[in-house]
Amino acid sequence: MEQKLARMRELTEVLNRAARAYYQESREIMPNVEYDRLYDELKQLEAETGITLSGSPTATVGYEVLSELPKERHAAAMLSLDKTKDVEALKAWLGEKEGLLSWKLDGLTIVLTYQDGKLFKAVTRGNGEIGEVVTANARVFENVPLTIPHTGETVLRGEAVIRYSDFAKINEEIGEADSRYKNPRNLCSGSVRQLNSQVTAGRHVRFYAFSLVSAEGVDFQNSRKNQFLWLKNQGFDIVEHRMATAKTIEETVRWFSSSIEKNDVPSDGLVLCFEDIAYGESLGSTAKFPRHSIAFKWADEMGETRLRYIEWSPSRTGLINPVAVFEPVELEGTTVSRASVHNLSILKELALGEGDTITVYKANMIIPQIAENKTRSGSVVIPKQCPVCGGPTKVKAEGDAETLHCVNPDCQAKKVKSFALFVSRDALNIGGLSEATLEKLIGIGAVHEPADLFCLENHREAIVELEGFGEKSFQNLCQAAVKAADTTLARLLYGLGIAGIGPANARMICRAFDDDLDKIMAADREELAAVDGIGPVLAEAFAAYFAAEKNRESLEHVLAHVTLHKEERSGDQSLAGQVFVITGSLNRFANRDQLKAYIEQRGGKATGSVTGKTTFLINNDSTSNSSKNKKAKELGIPILTEEEFLERMEEGKCL
Repeated sequence: MEQKLARMRELTEVLNRAARAYYQESREIMPNVEYDRLYDELKQLEAETGITLSGSPTATVGYEVLSELPKERHAAAMLSLDKTKDVEALKAWLGEKEGLLSWKLDGLTIVLTYQDGKLFKAVTRGNGEIGEVVTANARVFENVPLTIPHTGETVLRGEAVIRYSDFAKINEEIGEADSRYKNPRNLCSGSVRQLNSQVTAGRHVRFYAFSLVSAEGVDFQNSRKNQFLWLKNQGFDIVEHRMATAKTIEETVRWFSSSIEKNDVPSDGLVLCFEDIAYGESLGSTAKFPRHSIAFKWADEMGETRLRYIEWSPSRTGLINPVAVFEPVELEGTTVSRASVHNLSILKELALGEGDTITVYKANMIIPQIAENKTRSGSVVIPKQCPVCGGPTKVKAEGDAETLHCVNPDCQAKKVKSFALFVSRDALNIGGLSEATLEKLIGIGAVHEPADLFCLENHREAIVELEGFGEKSFQNLCQAAVKAADTTLARLLYGLGIAGIGPANARMICRAFDDDLDKIMAADREELAAVDGIGPVLAEAFAAYFAAEKNRESLEHVLAHVTLHKEERSGDQSLAGQVFVITGSLNRFANRDQLKAYIEQRGGKATGSVTGKTTFLINNDSTSNSSKNKKAKELGIPILTEEEFLERMEEGKCL
């Protein structure tokens, strides 16, 4: 018993650490198949011992949300589903009843509430008990109806997803490969939980209804199928589904399996629920799972092959990613020969070595992964030199994972990818400069630093002779550079590739310092950290970048070729010198960023924390016990509702 308990404690810690990394930090520290194996082992031990430890992933629903979005408790807990990989288990579960089988979509679960036929509220699943209010973002989903025919209160659940085709297009528009998004699920999660709904609107998020919670005054004749038909008639896209019985379930599962390759909506399995609503609800639930539905996870098709070698792939940031290259193997109808190993920790855990016999699979039948190393030679040597520049490498510990980095600042891989960022759409936006083209330009000595991209005419003869080039291509490139030279400071700052500074961060810094580059470069860490959305970590990276003489020189060379124009500012500067903090949901403004822009255009400043310098806290729930309200009251700072703020603006009382 002691050994079993010790193993259970070990498994609980390992699984919770992996889940926390995946769901809260968008990192993967172990393969999916390994997580499932350990989870099943823990369930078996709990069944044998009759003990469930505190914090066990088999008994907890999720983790607390981490964003600053308003939070709200669900009327009823949103439990996760029990799961199986065995079709026979589905048959036994369904028994003599009829069921409804649908995709288990891989995105972010959302609860929508409609009142008087209008979208009233959207809340994420969160930890199952408390979710985040994302109403403004739901309003800009591609396919969510803002009004529906039914005027009684309607509450439904569904999945917010980004389709594979939209995900591919979004990544194609990102010039720098190192900055591209890893998978649709993580991109969707970040998109739905944005504080700026304008960002959400550009991500093509879609909503697929999978469950009706309630519809006031409607009789569905105890049929789950009727609920789906009703939702469809109300204007909702509903999850694709099929009716099934114990006799037809195997054939229905095969139909879904054969449809995976052409299914544009990300999924990670199926969900089976009882068609008879009352029967399903009468079964109640366990502490973790409802009994009216069960999830079916695909039994991964495993292929055995031989590891040829580990390829080390450098990125712009210096991170060197291990990629397993193995003898081609057929999986789920396609041939695969490569799989990311993610980091050094997983590499070591698998004990990989050249010539090892490994089993591979496709996670969710799509992404190649290594499941097991049968020979575990552990002979792979972590390179001490970068495969591109030959410079020294360094192993770094980042949370629970070890990663490998090239520390040579002049590494060619860093240069190519840094230039790719500089010319990308959200930065200088110089069309026609792919990574392959940049490699050629660097190779002939035409480009050594970003400023050289505006002086390509000095290398005309060499460039027109490059493979795939000619006079017309050269002229197009020069014209694109001329056009890109008229830009904003925010675009330029993002293009410099300062660690952690994205387009939105760059804009916030520019607004905070009134687009004054000299002030920005001279700002200390405290001033930068006070900018909303920056904080101490990004402030440190930003200040360190401009502390380096080499970086300042490179920027000066660029400035000699570009014309920077400021963002438009309102003629009304009545809020100059005023500092505002905004919290909670808004009514008159679509989101906080819109209100921040309103304040900043009138000379005010919007920050993220209440301090002694804060002039007003704007919060529509002025009586709440939130930390910002408490802080404002302690410091004697007035708390205004949105309406009160606008009234003061009209009357000139915010001067």
